[in-house]
Amino acid sequence: MPIKLMPIKPFLTICFLLFLSHAKADVTIASTTSTQNSGLYDYLIPILEKEIGESIKVVAVGTGQALKLGENGDADLLIVHAPKKEIEFVSAGHGVDRRPFMYNEFFIVGPSENPAGLAVGQDVKTAFAAIEAAGQAGELTFASRGDDSGTHFREMMIWDAAAIAPQGDWYLQTGSGMGATLNIAAGKNAHTLTDSSTWLNFANKQNLVKLFAGNPILFNQYSVIRIPKEKYPHVNDDKAKQIADWLVSETGQSAINAYHIKGEQAFTANASDAAAAEAAEEAANASEASN
Repeated sequence: MPIKLMPIKPFLTICFLLFLSHAKADVTIASTTSTQNSGLYDYLIPILEKEIGESIKVVAVGTGQALKLGENGDADLLIVHAPKKEIEFVSAGHGVDRRPFMYNEFFIVGPSENPAGLAVGQDVKTAFAAIEAAGQAGELTFASRGDDSGTHFREMMIWDAAAIAPQGDWYLQTGSGMGATLNIAAGKNAHTLTDSSTWLNFANKQNLVKLFAGNPILFNQYSVIRIPKEKYPHVNDDKAKQIADWLVSETGQSAINAYHIKGEQAFTANASDAAAAEAAEEAANASEASN
């Protein structure tokens, strides 16, 4: 007996509707890619969904894009890591209730041969001048995110601190997330700036090793920001607030500290000490100014 095939248009329509039904979530978090690439959400989201009783969708993009999604009302909650931009975002009325809740660090990774002679604890001006000199000499490639992310924003802040405007064939802008940029760096044996948690979770290190770390300007603070219901009535502010409250609660902070990658703590919770978080960020800014 011949098989009767469903007409293609109705079939595609049904597939699309099924996709939407599975893709729909009750709460949308626009987030930096580093928290996604680190594996933190694989660990946290099931806990959070049980806590709030609703499904959560994470849209992992650069912090600049996440802030734009929030500004357009396309997310209920933001998890980002560019304090200066976040403060401007809230001051402009696009977000409310910004709360720092955890941190890690940035550092430079590159080939083990270390052509620029970088060292842990080295000052920013010396380290980045050495990177540029080796790059201009054709001895290294630097892979920049180039995507208006929190990591890219911090990288440009560091170049500015070193009074250097990077340019030339040695300076590659990937326009990609942290994991993808690390893959490019590994494939090209290049240097890049990464957050420590994504690096811990990154399996394709090849010849890359940590080369430059330990400067105050490399402190990496993460914050949670709600999108104001007054501006966008459709946002799920009740659940967004519940998530934000949980992240800064003793339970949430303990859960963040409990997340380990290969035996190492990935993030350090610091919601209980906002003053210390602000002091660390001020130290990063002072490092930029002094260098």
